[in-house]
Amino acid sequence: MQPHHLKYATANVPRYTSYPTAPHFQPVADDRVYRAQLAGLTADLELSLYVHIPFCQQLCWYCGCHTTVPNDYARAARYVDALVAEIALAAAAIGSETGPVKHLHFGGGTPTYLQGGEMDRIMAAAGAGFTFAADGERAIEIDPRTLTPDLARHLASLGINRASLGVQDFNPAVQAKINRHQPYALVARAADDLRAAGIAALSFDLIYGLPGQTVASVVRTADAAADLEPQRLSVFGYAHVPWFKKHQRMIETAELPDAEARFAQAAAISHALEARGYVEIGFDHFAHPDDPLAAAARGHTLNRNFQGYTTDQAAVLLGFGASAIGRVPNGHVQNITDIAAYESAVWAGVLPVSRAVVLTADDRLRRDAINDVMCGRTVDLEALCAGHGRPLDALDDALAALDAMAADGLLSRTGRRVTVLPQGRRFLRSIAAAFDAYLDRRTGRHSKAV
Repeated sequence: MQPHHLKYATANVPRYTSYPTAPHFQPVADDRVYRAQLAGLTADLELSLYVHIPFCQQLCWYCGCHTTVPNDYARAARYVDALVAEIALAAAAIGSETGPVKHLHFGGGTPTYLQGGEMDRIMAAAGAGFTFAADGERAIEIDPRTLTPDLARHLASLGINRASLGVQDFNPAVQAKINRHQPYALVARAADDLRAAGIAALSFDLIYGLPGQTVASVVRTADAAADLEPQRLSVFGYAHVPWFKKHQRMIETAELPDAEARFAQAAAISHALEARGYVEIGFDHFAHPDDPLAAAARGHTLNRNFQGYTTDQAAVLLGFGASAIGRVPNGHVQNITDIAAYESAVWAGVLPVSRAVVLTADDRLRRDAINDVMCGRTVDLEALCAGHGRPLDALDDALAALDAMAADGLLSRTGRRVTVLPQGRRFLRSIAAAFDAYLDRRTGRHSKAV
């Protein structure tokens, strides 16, 4: 990394899985506005569903997700009762035929913490409330330590056709420091079990910036992951936020790699995966050239949502479960995070929303500029403003920051057309932040850019 690039690597900037980002959602007093939004959905709008399962068998010290370790399985079963009821509440609020569901994603936590009967109930509720496209994607996040051959077959019987496996790192010493013992053979067996069950589309999650990692060790993990031939890999930088996630205090801050080391690890993983035939998507995803994600990147239809880079083009994403975030045509909503409060709201017949944001015309313009940078690495500001019916100089407040980045070799600017250069790919979040009207870099509430 060039010394003058350090300021971009260490900048506290969002991942831009939405705009405005979640910290700028505002509290809501009740569910009336969200109900009205659901009632206004029309049958021509494609849907996506996200289902959040906030449970794990064991807490990993690095985790930044909304999850907990239940003291007994009955707690999870009660949660599924509420989840099924929430799905029915949302379907009733829509009150008419909806467009087809093209994407269904189970996230967590650990969705495979649930036993087969609970998964059956969730899928039955979703099927009763919504129409699923025959060629749609049904994806699930999996902790390989929770997967059995029987569970793999059961998931396949429910129509699950894509699985994302949490790998993080194969080094036993690193695993010990993050409280996640997961041998390579276990992950290999999980991949085999899924493929044998008919779930052939696999993705692995890797993390850099963890305690004990080195450039050499993360390359060994990347190569070992590639040996198992997943179609996609997501490579995330560890976000150390112990003031927000108290269990991260179990990780020794002094053992974390510094900014230079993090950048070197990210670059080394990228080089290793590209050498194995993967195409880099955005700044933190990789895919086989024939994978739909790579095709979307080539065809300029790549999108970004709360699961990261995606082929999902649906206008509406309905989030179910505690803390789940959804997208409706005029904004975003987030459910109550506390599980008990979430369940209480559902049993009171209330859609369990706690925060929301309604998009302004300026929000929509800046959202699209950010998405163009994050997904296509280029944006024509004049064409974008014209398409939104805005003055052609509506985004000129970003030009000073963009020109500074151009001087540092991250991008080029010709008039109001901006193109990210190869050396700027690692800093897409920092480049996109030039368009963010809400960002306060002083708060430190976001993770480091690299």
